[in-house]
Amino acid sequence: MREKLTLWALFCLALVLLPSPTASVAVMSVDLGSEWMKIAIVKPGVPMEIVLNKESRRKTPVAVCLKENERLFGDSALGVSVKNPKVVYRYLQNLLGKTAENPQVAQYQKHFPEHQIQSDEKRGTVFFKNSEEMQYSPEELLGMVLNYSSGLAQDFAEQPIKDAVITIPAFFNQAERRAVLQAAQMAGLKVLQLINDNTAVALNYGVFRRKDINSTAQNVMFYDMGSGSTTATIVTYQTVKTKEAGTQPQLQIRGVGFDRTLGGFEMELRLRDYLAKIFNEQKKSKKDVRENMRAMAKLLKEAQRVKTVLSANAEHMAQIEGLMDDIDFKAKVNRAEFEALCTDLFDRVPGPVEQALAASEMSLDEIEQVILVGGATRVPRVQEVLLKAVRKEELGKNINADEAAAMGAVYQAAALSKAFKVKPFIVRDAAVFPIQVEFSRETEEEDGVKGIKHNKRILFQRMAPYPQRKVITFNRYTDDFIFHINYGDLSFLSQDDLKMFGSQNLTTVKLSGVGNSFKKHSDAESKGIKAHFNMDESGVLLLDRVESVFETAVEEKEEESTLTKLGNTISSLFGGGSSEPSANVTEPVQDEEEVPPEAGKDQDEAVEKPEESAPEKPETEEKSQGKNSKAESQTEEKKPDKEGTDKDEPQVEKEAEKSDEGKTNGVKEDEKEADKKPKPQKKSKISVDIGVELEVNDVPDPSPEDIEASKKKLQDLTDRDLEKQEREKTLNNLEAFLFETQDKLYQDEYLAVVTEEEKEEISGKLSAASTWMDDEGYTAGTKELKEKLSELKKLCKAMFFRVEERKKWPDRLAALDSMLNHSTIFLKSAKMLPEDNQIFTDVELKTLERVINETMDWKNETVAEQEKLSPTEKPVLLSKDIEAKLSLLDREVNYLLNKAKFAKPKPKPKPKDKNSTSTESNKTSSTDSEKVVPPKDETEGVEEAKPAEEPPTEENKKETETEQKVEEETEGTETSENSNSENHVSDEL
Repeated sequence: MREKLTLWALFCLALVLLPSPTASVAVMSVDLGSEWMKIAIVKPGVPMEIVLNKESRRKTPVAVCLKENERLFGDSALGVSVKNPKVVYRYLQNLLGKTAENPQVAQYQKHFPEHQIQSDEKRGTVFFKNSEEMQYSPEELLGMVLNYSSGLAQDFAEQPIKDAVITIPAFFNQAERRAVLQAAQMAGLKVLQLINDNTAVALNYGVFRRKDINSTAQNVMFYDMGSGSTTATIVTYQTVKTKEAGTQPQLQIRGVGFDRTLGGFEMELRLRDYLAKIFNEQKKSKKDVRENMRAMAKLLKEAQRVKTVLSANAEHMAQIEGLMDDIDFKAKVNRAEFEALCTDLFDRVPGPVEQALAASEMSLDEIEQVILVGGATRVPRVQEVLLKAVRKEELGKNINADEAAAMGAVYQAAALSKAFKVKPFIVRDAAVFPIQVEFSRETEEEDGVKGIKHNKRILFQRMAPYPQRKVITFNRYTDDFIFHINYGDLSFLSQDDLKMFGSQNLTTVKLSGVGNSFKKHSDAESKGIKAHFNMDESGVLLLDRVESVFETAVEEKEEESTLTKLGNTISSLFGGGSSEPSANVTEPVQDEEEVPPEAGKDQDEAVEKPEESAPEKPETEEKSQGKNSKAESQTEEKKPDKEGTDKDEPQVEKEAEKSDEGKTNGVKEDEKEADKKPKPQKKSKISVDIGVELEVNDVPDPSPEDIEASKKKLQDLTDRDLEKQEREKTLNNLEAFLFETQDKLYQDEYLAVVTEEEKEEISGKLSAASTWMDDEGYTAGTKELKEKLSELKKLCKAMFFRVEERKKWPDRLAALDSMLNHSTIFLKSAKMLPEDNQIFTDVELKTLERVINETMDWKNETVAEQEKLSPTEKPVLLSKDIEAKLSLLDREVNYLLNKAKFAKPKPKPKPKDKNSTSTESNKTSSTDSEKVVPPKDETEGVEEAKPAEEPPTEENKKETETEQKVEEETEGTETSENSNSENHVSDEL
């Protein structure tokens, strides 16, 4: 009974864990570049695959067009940008998480002067103002793009998708990362992780070279020059031991260098201005082409094309038809001229490499390979300068420069999703910018004068791995206080990068309730105010909680009996754990690391605790960590104090040993004396949650109300787009129905099934609908168009039905006749089988015969009745009825065929052997009286169990051989007859 209950419980659990048929199990990734985005999906049966957009292209422009009543994306939006650049928004990455004073905002305004950019008074950020009704922030526009990418992925996967991994540049700071998450929230996407694009590329590279990774560290540099920026990343590949999955490959980001404004777009802008200068010098127009935004948009598009062609050709002709005032433009551009325009840009190519080496504290000799990523690395001059800078024989070009990040990100999405099982690949990303905690407190000098001491504690160093948790302990505060979270030393950035970086102050944390916690637990020993920080998988820093921790001494409870322990164990198995502790008692978080104090600082401000990073720790460290975690349990032994406590505890331990010794010797002590002995002391940890108020100092996040308002704004636009698409679809269906039906009224097959009255009525209704379409139909709503289409379909339904039925009759009746013929032959063959080999029962044969007769009678009667009817009348011979008869007959025949297929021939009786009979009788007479052997004709298989027989005589041998020969001939004849009969039936069918 217990086994049945266990199996039933497991079965119910499996049902709970299985995804519902309607649940979405597909995941997606979006490689969000500054100019292009690539989308990839993973779904059951379809491993990592790039999503094709509506134009069947593998990459989609990050562009959105916003007209008064229309919204376009991708290539459609780019097409509008040439005609009306004011309503098309591109390169949105440069404005995410930026205040209005940021130099990148001014640079964006210079590149796209057609846009009206204004400052948001509430947050200090910027927004686009097209009109009073059309005002959108960069986050909202990016949310539209992400929503569009989700739609493309869902159409490609043919199922809903909400879980996504999005790539971002590695140099994005906290404000920029939060902005991308806010955009995804507005789009209704669930972000599994924000992954740095260089990390995604490294993961894709490692996944497909898993066999080449071993315990020896391999250092690879990825140089990624895209449209808007350039990043150099040093990655170390190595196998490491893990507790969960054993030895697995790992990639670790060791160094990152970047240039925020070095990319292909800057080259295209240089080439655009050069082409504009040539056009002005041709003096075909008195106007300056640079003042015409539409003409400059055309020149930018042509510059993008010419730059691509010059990567493979020494020279090319730039030409634009009707550039301005119907004047055509044509000019020859060679590669040398293009490279001269971008000389200062090419000089900046080695910069990211040097930064990455400095951050990783490595040399070029330690780098085994430099691999190119990104579209702008295809420029020959870029490769020449880079090859010289890295001092290698050649540059690696063995990955897809456009799609590597999207494929790596979707692998990570599948790994994070619960619906897929992938081979583990450990990813240890790194924080590019250091983060520290700053706080101040009063100090008293020797002369009695009070002063203010400023302290700094590094929370995450530069290139610190994440995800990771950290704990900072404040030991000198007994009342409410304030501390700050800021960026650390950013001296490795240039002055221009520092200006574009924005505010170096992150958050001001105001704590409340500290004083009350000390008053409430005045009799307990304070262990400080602990602030728990978490840098999650997306590289976003979070303050999880702040708590005031105390320790108090409690008496050790008596040891529980074995029965009590067993009961607690059972309850923990079925109840999810032991009894719930009180609200103010906490257990330590084992994956957190306490930040050690800096050298020379006050040693009481923070306590060092060993870091627990599973993949890279050797086994000895893992064992020691296990001991430490046990020592930090909810009730831990009291540690010796500095003054005399360590002298007292050994005495207690000695007394306890004597007590045990007395028990061993059987000496009974007085109960009163036993009560007077001090009981062993233990310490209980008490935790009190502290109130936290956060004040964001870099870029304020939008309020929940603002997020909801933006989501509603985007949803309204989506609904409007869907309504427009539905209306256009209905309008096209109505137009098609009118034209096709009017044409059908003149075809013979339709004229044969309608009367003159029906034809006139249908023709009149169609003409009236066509007139209505010309006058009012193109401005009518979706509902009205659907009603008009439904009315016309209902009018023509009978005519269409009669035509369709007459088309189906010949094939359906021919199939029915064939089935009747074959079924009849099969029935006759089955009845002719000899009685000994008959495998069908009388009931089965009579049932098949009845079905054949009924079907034949129905067919003859219905066909005869249909022939009496006029073609314009409703038919009585219906194709669905013919299919039903076919299905019934086919089912009966298949049942019998399957039975014949698996039927076994009946065994033939074997002739008796004289020797075996005599031997058996002798054996029976010689056996013990208690063992009775049944007669041979009543028991089967006895011959197989009997002992070896005596050698037969010559006379018996001849008789046996003759009988076996006759038996073989008989069996062979019967088998051949049966096989011929079955072959005959199968050939007929």
